[in-house]
Amino acid sequence: MSKVRWGVLSTAKIGTVKVIPGMQKGQFCEVIGIASRSQESAQAAADKLNIPKAYGSYEALLEDPEIDAVYIPLPNHLHVPWAIKAMQAGKHVLCEKPIGLSVEEARHLADIAYQHPNLKVMEAFMYRHHPQWQQAREIVREGGIGTPVTIQCFFSYFNNNPSDIRNNPEWGGGGIMDIGCYPISVSRFILEGEPEKVIASVTRDEEFKTDVVSSVMIDFGGLLSTFTCGTKIAPYQRVNIFGTEGRIEIQIPFNAPPDKPCILWHQQGEKITEIEVPVADQYTLQGDLMSQAILDDTEVPTPISDAVANMEVIEAVFRSERSGRWESVSHMVAK
Repeated sequence: MSKVRWGVLSTAKIGTVKVIPGMQKGQFCEVIGIASRSQESAQAAADKLNIPKAYGSYEALLEDPEIDAVYIPLPNHLHVPWAIKAMQAGKHVLCEKPIGLSVEEARHLADIAYQHPNLKVMEAFMYRHHPQWQQAREIVREGGIGTPVTIQCFFSYFNNNPSDIRNNPEWGGGGIMDIGCYPISVSRFILEGEPEKVIASVTRDEEFKTDVVSSVMIDFGGLLSTFTCGTKIAPYQRVNIFGTEGRIEIQIPFNAPPDKPCILWHQQGEKITEIEVPVADQYTLQGDLMSQAILDDTEVPTPISDAVANMEVIEAVFRSERSGRWESVSHMVAK
């Protein structure tokens, strides 16, 4: 097998607009099927994206022996149930973030994954695979900013659509679950460690009951990462990584365009170097890296234990919202 044959559970916009087109450009990916709750919806997406197979149910896709792996862009509350069903059907799993609604869910998924050692399971934090982030982490590792001191992130968009799943708290909506998970992941990715405690200030929408503006401090033993995220703020994103001798600023940290170079700035003392990162589609890279791990039977770039660890921080943020105090991060990653 030279390519992994992928199926997609749902016709969600993130999949049809970004992930599937990215994977279709991959060297080791072949998207051969897409499923929806209706045959008509699945067929329409398949026709638009030139996907050979369309299924009128998620179960039908999982029953197809020609599907090797599934990508899951379903609403957050369906991630864990369908990831487990996919593994039970013998399929490798790439699941959108956040991996679940709680640490308990994430650990349960991890436990099931460990029971299927022949299958690969990965959370789809696509930004990590983009060369701008690989370069940023390498600069930090090599001492290019001195000793890291703090990371500051901002990520926002404006969405007041009551029918949007991101505004449904029962389905895992809200800013922290949708986009706040990125700054949490970033801080752990760049600092290559786990935080001790967090404190958060959260504003909830009166109608939706979701968190719409949140500011969070994450303490890595005296080294702080801070972020603000919001779902009713003008769209913006930026990351700054500060050290004792310099800093890195990433212009488009999360939604890196697939057809334009990315820019980051590296400051050392008074000298600021603009670094242009060549065009790259982070969804193509993610699909290929996952597919290579399947083909070569090697570890995936981001193990399922990382997804559990990220959920542990998210859960601590929500505990802090309720208590108004610093809350410890549990660090009880499954196995």
